[in-house]
Formats: sequence, C-alpha cells, structure tokens
Amino acid sequence: MNDSKARRPRRRSRNGFVDILNGLLTLLVLGLLLAGGAFLYGASQFYGDGPLGEETVFRVESGSGLGSIATRLEEQGLISNRYIFQLGGRALERAAALKAGDFRIPPGASMDDILIELTEGNPIRYAVTIPEGWSTFEVLQRVNANENLIGEVASLPPEGSVLPGSYDYVPGDTRQSVIDRMQAAMTTALAEVWASRQADLPIETPEELLVLASIVERETGVATERPQVAAVFVNRLREGMRLQSDPTIIYGITKGEAPLGRGLRRSEIEAQTEYNTYQIDGLPPTPIANPGIEALQAVANPDSHDYLYFVAKGASPSEGHVFAETYAEHRQNVAQYRKLADEAEAARQALEDEEAGEEADAPAAQ
Repeated sequence: MNDSKARRPRRRSRNGFVDILNGLLTLLVLGLLLAGGAFLYGASQFYGDGPLGEETVFRVESGSGLGSIATRLEEQGLISNRYIFQLGGRALERAAALKAGDFRIPPGASMDDILIELTEGNPIRYAVTIPEGWSTFEVLQRVNANENLIGEVASLPPEGSVLPGSYDYVPGDTRQSVIDRMQAAMTTALAEVWASRQADLPIETPEELLVLASIVERETGVATERPQVAAVFVNRLREGMRLQSDPTIIYGITKGEAPLGRGLRRSEIEAQTEYNTYQIDGLPPTPIANPGIEALQAVANPDSHDYLYFVAKGASPSEGHVFAETYAEHRQNVAQYRKLADEAEAARQALEDEEAGEEADAPAAQ
C-alpha cells in the first residue's frame, strides 16, 4: 500500500512532461504558422503592385544606403513599407549594388521592380555640352546656369584648357568637379595629339599647338576644312609670315566674353596689341578659344599644300573658304567675296524694305 502511494507522483511527473512538450510543439507550430504568414504577407507586399499612381523620377544620392533610400521611397509614396523593402533588398543581396542618379519609376511598380531599377537600370542621363570653339567665359556661363549642379567654380579656367564635348554628371555633382573633368580631358587629348604630330612642324611645344588649334577652330565652321586652314597657318609660320587672323584681334578686344557684333575697324587692325596677329610675329600669348579634338589633330597633321591665303566663299560660314597660293590670286578672291557680300546685303535690305511696306499697307485693327 505504501509502495502504491509512492508511485503516483511519478505518473504525474510523466504526464507533466508530456504536457510541457505538447505546449512547446503547439507554440512551435503557431510560430511557424505566424512566420509563414508573415513571410507570405511580406512577399505579397514586396512582389505585388505598388501604390504609385503615375510615373515618378526618384533620385538616389551618391553614397545613400538601403535604409535611407527605403525611408524616402515610403515618404514619397512609392512603396507601402520601408522595412519590407529593406529586408527584401538584403535577402536578395542587392544593397551593395545601388546606383546613384535619377531613375524613372513607372506607376504600380512593385518593391522588387523598384529595387531592380535602382540596381540594374540606367539612370537618367544628364550632361553639360560644350560646343567647339567656345571661350572659357562661355563655358563657365553654361556650367553656372545648370541648376542640377551645386557649388561654385573657384576661378576662371585658363583659356583653351577645356576640351569641348558632352560631359555626363549626376544631379548634385559640383560645378568644380565638372570643370575639372573638362580640363583633365583636354590635358589627355593634347598629350595624345602632340605625341602623334608630324615631325617637321614649326611648333615647339604642346602649348603652341593648342594656341594654333584655337585659331583654326575660330577661323572655320566647316569641319572638313580644318586641315586645310591649319596648313595655311603652318605654311605662314614656316615662311616667317604673320598669321593675320581676324579672330585673334577680336579676342584681344572681347576676351571671349561677348561677340564683337560688327566688322573690325581699320584702327583695330593696325593697333599694336599682343593678340593682333596682323602686327605681331608668330602666335598670340594664349589660346583664343577652346578647340575640339579635330582642330588639335588638324594642326598636328595638317594637309600638304602651298596655300598661304584664304577668304570666305560667301556670307554664310557653312559655305567654307577659297584658298590661294599668291597674294594676287587672293586679292581676286577677296574682290569676289566682297561682291557676293554686297549682293547678299542688298538682297537682305530689299527684303526688309518689302516687309516694312507690307506692314504699312496692312489695315489697322478695328
């Protein structure tokens, strides 16, 4: 009888252990169900259509992390839950692949769609384009006017130090960084062109090649003429003749800050200034513009001919030039140019008079 009483607590102990085990299993099952439900909910939120109603441009700042991007996406209404976006990004191991720039997000884009766009898509292209032959003053005006760039340029870059072209940037880049890349591109291009130059050029340094290329760039608006025009100036240097380039006089007057807006006066042609190549021997002290790569190459490898003179064919720069070996031939070309220019001016004036007459004859508004 005493033995029977002693055994009863043992049975209760075994039953208690089973109860605890059942409770733990129940909690485990409930936990798994909750976890599974949470996973399914998170997946549906991550891969399902998003709340965005219309296409939006979303900007990723340089150096932004997944957390800050997720917060901004939620604040701007592109996603419904920043935590799900972060978890998805980390689970898919895309956090380190985020790109900087502006991205177009389509309406209804899922979190997964957005994450793919921010890691694999192409940002909207922003670029500053500098035409060939612009002065550094004009370059700086364009860069300063760009509202996507920030900061100030410390100082006006030297004339001729910028390579014309199109330069991509990310909104928020500094203006100085864009100018620095333009100058680095010119440094590289000039070194490469100098290394590939003809051996017998009457030019002693890369800086002199840059100066002459800037004159060639300003003298012609026809790309195919650059080697011809460059050869004329090279021939003149070899002959000890002055370059007699009008754009050099104009630069000496305006410093590239504005168009002259008129023809050169006789007094300006005869003025003794450091940029007046009618009055000085050789090259002016600095470039007069920022030449493009083709102008640099034209000076490094000019055409082979005996021309010493050229003059415009007509009033439009696109018509190009006519070249001559002798001064007598050149004078005939100049006379022909002036005749064409006078005819063009007369035709323009006649058109203006005709338009003015039509306006005078028109009935007054009632």
